[in-house]
Amino acid sequence: MSTIAAAISVTAAASHGGGRRHRRGSVSVRCSSAADERQALFSRIAPVYDQLNDVLSLGQHRTWKRICVSWSMAKRGDRVLDLCCGSGDLAFLLSQKVGLDGEVMAVDFSRQQLQTAASRRDQRWKRCYKNINWIEGDALDLTFPDRYFDAVTVGYGLRNVVDKPKTMREICRVLQPGSRASILDFNKSSSFFTASLQGWAIDNVVVPLASSYGLKEEYKYLKSSISEYLTGEELEKLAKEAGFSSAKHYELGGGLMGNLVTTR
Repeated sequence: MSTIAAAISVTAAASHGGGRRHRRGSVSVRCSSAADERQALFSRIAPVYDQLNDVLSLGQHRTWKRICVSWSMAKRGDRVLDLCCGSGDLAFLLSQKVGLDGEVMAVDFSRQQLQTAASRRDQRWKRCYKNINWIEGDALDLTFPDRYFDAVTVGYGLRNVVDKPKTMREICRVLQPGSRASILDFNKSSSFFTASLQGWAIDNVVVPLASSYGLKEEYKYLKSSISEYLTGEELEKLAKEAGFSSAKHYELGGGLMGNLVTTR
């Protein structure tokens, strides 16, 4: 098993389709003060992120993540990207999908999240997890060549990037033609009832519980980030404008969550 330092290094990749070469070493990830603030936020919540997810979703986030990975159509032997990988849940699921013949690039801008993910891999070790590479990188400027991946997943990350159109263009660029990206996040519902329920739960359940971990301010951002996010219809439009040939948004968890499935 690798050390933390080795786990967050970038593995060199061969040139592919005339695209950019994947650089060895840690990637410079910052591009704005807003990005700096979000990086710091996710670094602070990293130690209790998984525990809070389990409690707040009553364990349902695991089901949503399995659905997300399934819809990516990743299969044995594939090279796949888990963008905004956080503490690694989707990367672990992808690892089992692609097997030792495949490869998982798990990218996040928070070094603390990557350290947590690498530690979790060592604690729950499975042989296939050797195929995961933890990479500190920028969703707005991926260092992978064009058409490099057979599938891409994003779990609760697109909502937090500072430039969503550019991120979607980057995802499209690194995907093989005909391949899929599967993007899971909170749903910005057009239903007044669902939106009201979501807001009530954040104010009366999520923030109070986060407060017990000393993370009240860190989780207060959640409500505003959802209100500033895109509806399912807007996400489909965004994907097509980024170059995807098709895009379909599905509501999960009674409309509280959503998953965008796109094909290049």
